[in-house]
Amino acid sequence: MDKRKIDQEIPKNAPKKRNKFKSVVALANSRLSIKVAAVILSSSTLVSALLGIFRDRLLNSYYLDTYPTGIDAYTAAFTIPDFMFFILTSGALAVSFIPVFNERLMKGNKKSAWELSSSLINLFALITFIASILMMVFAEPLVRYVVGPGLDEPGTILAINMMRVIAINPFLMSIATVLASIQQAVGRFVFFALAPAVYNIGILIGITWFTGGINIFGIQLFDGGIMGVALGVVFGAVLQVVISLVGLIGLGFDYRFKIFWKNHGFKTVLKLLPARSLDQGIDYVNGIVNTNLSSRMGAGALRSFQQASSLHQMPVSLIGVALSTAYFPQLTEEVVEGKEDKFYATFRHALRMIIWISLPVAVIAYFARGYVVSFIKNGGDALIASVLGTLILAIFARSIFHIASRGFYARQDTKTPFIISIVAVGFSTLLAVLFSIWGFGPEGLGWAQSIGAVLEVGLLLFLLHKRSERKLFTRDFNRAFLKMLFAAVITSCVAYSFAKFFPLRSTDNSIFVTLPKFALISGVSTVAYLVSCHFLGLKEADPIFEKLKKILFKNV
Repeated sequence: MDKRKIDQEIPKNAPKKRNKFKSVVALANSRLSIKVAAVILSSSTLVSALLGIFRDRLLNSYYLDTYPTGIDAYTAAFTIPDFMFFILTSGALAVSFIPVFNERLMKGNKKSAWELSSSLINLFALITFIASILMMVFAEPLVRYVVGPGLDEPGTILAINMMRVIAINPFLMSIATVLASIQQAVGRFVFFALAPAVYNIGILIGITWFTGGINIFGIQLFDGGIMGVALGVVFGAVLQVVISLVGLIGLGFDYRFKIFWKNHGFKTVLKLLPARSLDQGIDYVNGIVNTNLSSRMGAGALRSFQQASSLHQMPVSLIGVALSTAYFPQLTEEVVEGKEDKFYATFRHALRMIIWISLPVAVIAYFARGYVVSFIKNGGDALIASVLGTLILAIFARSIFHIASRGFYARQDTKTPFIISIVAVGFSTLLAVLFSIWGFGPEGLGWAQSIGAVLEVGLLLFLLHKRSERKLFTRDFNRAFLKMLFAAVITSCVAYSFAKFFPLRSTDNSIFVTLPKFALISGVSTVAYLVSCHFLGLKEADPIFEKLKKILFKNV
């Protein structure tokens, strides 16, 4: 039975009269095309990124200059809970679960699909609950010796207490991730896409309200301070679980409070998970190393590196993650159906689109990085901007990484990306340690990240091309890539000129001053890129110019 029929079957058993809420939810939970899914995912990621920028702007305004020890402690406290979530769940579950889940549905075995889903929810809830308890117990040695050895004593104590609060996050978010993966597998993306934005809203509530204390019916439950941000993080995770549950409405999910160990699909996922989880874990070990090293570079250095790293991840999520997530279900279906040529055609199309979009974004981010940083810290910050400049190559490489790795995951091959990740992350970590010893500061950590990212994506694409019997990178694809590079060079010249003509000044302390300048630099550079692509004959630019023609000449 085709999984596309799931949404069509369920309403037959539903009551005819529905209230407005149910109607809206039903509409949002309908299956979407790749284009619509990509637009929704990119838009929601943009909203989440803007909320993240606002979140970081508030945090940096409150604490980076006035309380650098506190903001470093908060950043360090986040690291281990995030590591546990990424290594146990996160993207590891989605790329391992979706191909197997889709295979069950394609064969008409819904009972097995729901047993698989229930088993994963229960197993991951159990594992992450135990992990959360262990993090609470061992928070002190984790902070003192792993993520914050360079923090002073007040910062260390604060980080320990905050980690014990945030430690519950892996448990909550693992449940939300399984629920979201089910929606993603059947082509439902609306509530899946809303989850990250809701998470940021929870943190913003923590920054704006919980830091002032929590008082209910005259009883003071919490005195306030930066610890309120940690409570906001947990609140955001709770909201994410709620929104993920709403996304299941009408799907007919048959949850059982049981782990079906004999379920064939469950066994398959458990075989696929370790390699992908370790892959995620190795990537994050590199992040822990960077946190450890940056904590030794003076007060505020840890936060500065983390902020630059967070900024470079935003376009990666907007482009690489969003588009790859939208294309992944189709890639898995084409593998299951044995449509090899169609699989490579779909993969090439996705790869070209990601390269075409990420190139100008990386260029603009480099030349306008001072303005980008000013959005998260009023007046900008020279150190964050400098580190962001070293991470520009990583924006391009990591955007491509997400579709490159899914080329393997669609075939239920998680081992190859894992082996490549060991090589790339090991090399990146070695460079980070060496650059730190040689006194390159946080910028050295950024260069190590970029070099490792380029190495990783290069190896992934090389192996994909080799395994496709050299059918992946056609002459047409290679020619298009060179044209995109040429257009990016033209864009670089334009972005450089306008950034020099409209520099970020020390007096630019308002977003109402910096935003118009950034918009002008970005807008003109984007137009230069689009015009270059059009004259170079790149088909990716055609829909935009066709739309412009319709708008400008609709009355002619």
